[in-house]
Amino acid sequence: MGLLPNVAKDLAISIPQAGHVISIYALGVVIGAPVIATLAARLSRRTLLLLLMVLFAVGNIASALSSSYGNLMVFRFISGLPHGAYFGVASLVAASMAGVGQRAKAVGRVMLGLTLATLLGSPLATWIGQLMGWRAAFVMVGVIGALTALLVMLWLPKDKVEEGASPLRELGALKRKQVWLTLGIAAVGSGGLFAVFSYIAPTLIHQTGMSPASVPLVLIVFGVGMILGNIFGSRLADRSLMGTIVGVLIWNVVILTTFYLVADIAWATVLVVLLTGGSFALVPALQTRLMDVAEDAQTLAAALNHSAFNIANALGAWLGGVSIAAGFGWSSTGWVGAGLAAGGILLFLWSYYSDPDIKPKKSRRNKSIRSIEL
Repeated sequence: MGLLPNVAKDLAISIPQAGHVISIYALGVVIGAPVIATLAARLSRRTLLLLLMVLFAVGNIASALSSSYGNLMVFRFISGLPHGAYFGVASLVAASMAGVGQRAKAVGRVMLGLTLATLLGSPLATWIGQLMGWRAAFVMVGVIGALTALLVMLWLPKDKVEEGASPLRELGALKRKQVWLTLGIAAVGSGGLFAVFSYIAPTLIHQTGMSPASVPLVLIVFGVGMILGNIFGSRLADRSLMGTIVGVLIWNVVILTTFYLVADIAWATVLVVLLTGGSFALVPALQTRLMDVAEDAQTLAAALNHSAFNIANALGAWLGGVSIAAGFGWSSTGWVGAGLAAGGILLFLWSYYSDPDIKPKKSRRNKSIRSIEL
């Protein structure tokens, strides 16, 4: 996302148009996650993870070789196809090895890879892109993907296909109301984060008045916030799953509104960027919630969570771009984001009050993930 100005300049397009490169990747995730998770139901999880990472590596190398905006859009779409299924399956593998009451913590460890990528990979890619061009950044991502595929092949133990697994059984997740509501919370409630973060580089440069060289440092700050949110959020989710979800959504409304108000002040903007990163706490919480409501269609539901988050990516980037293109200013992405987070709260309330399995927590010792602390 920090390379949008570089991509726009090289391909002679506007920054909002360059933002569509993010949206098309997210669309690939949205489509790829359910399709792959369903069709690959009879593959072992180790084999599936290996194939998905190979496709990811190839898509990123092809993106670096793109000769036009159209080609880049195609290859970013292909790169996004394996994303959701990969992290969904990896989360299930981690949760299956976790102890009672520690599933969210295990999922959080998987998601730590995403947060570390934001803390280290995104600033590094931005720095490489500024020095050597944005294509070099995609080459770096492709090489890392190939290395990850090798590590999966060498380190992940061989496993067997789950008994009774089939595409039809996985599709059963689509019949469950609570699955759809949980996915809706992710798709809408997290959109606010992406509305702001998709355009953080030009906002910092053109409104806050920071230099392009400082953008990677701010991305590091955002990554630190994501790591902290992931660590503490996953632990809170094991204690009070629904309370964590609604708490993070309320946090988003407050922080994203604040971003709009302080975007002209450098130190305040950097602080808000850190706090915005903390909203990543929503990811392991919603992933765990889906494990509860998906019953025997775990793979598809887990993959769909990442489809939902990338719908949020596409929705946030699109609405943020619309707001900027309409002349409301770079910081207008803040109030766009706050509105999306508020929509997530409404969906949460619908989910909570329509789920007969949820009962208020009456004892501090009862750590059931079906309970809520408000």
